[in-house]
Amino acid sequence: MDTYYNPEDLGKFGDMGKDAPELAKKFFEYYSKVFEEGALTQREKSLIALAVAHAVQCPYCIDAYTKDSLEKGSNKEEMTEAVHVAVAIRGGASLVHGVQMRNVADKLSM
Repeated sequence: MDTYYNPEDLGKFGDMGKDAPELAKKFFEYYSKVFEEGALTQREKSLIALAVAHAVQCPYCIDAYTKDSLEKGSNKEEMTEAVHVAVAIRGGASLVHGVQMRNVADKLSM
């Protein structure tokens, strides 16, 4: 294996329930329910999932929701824009924590 990440491992996701089948069953039921059509379309939910996958840096999710977004009718322009939204939120969240740094620095400088 060249990297820690192995794309084939995504297919083993369901195996995580082998030693805790009731917990896995509940998780996968919930997971499936979340992605059903509701106030948001499945396509919209897939784009959100793609953006979140980038924010949490999950290569398995990025692969899965890139494919899912394409299958649900999204194009690369929409997908790229969704990724940029995630980048902006993640960057902004990091930057706003600078307020905490400034507060502590101001307090310690007194």
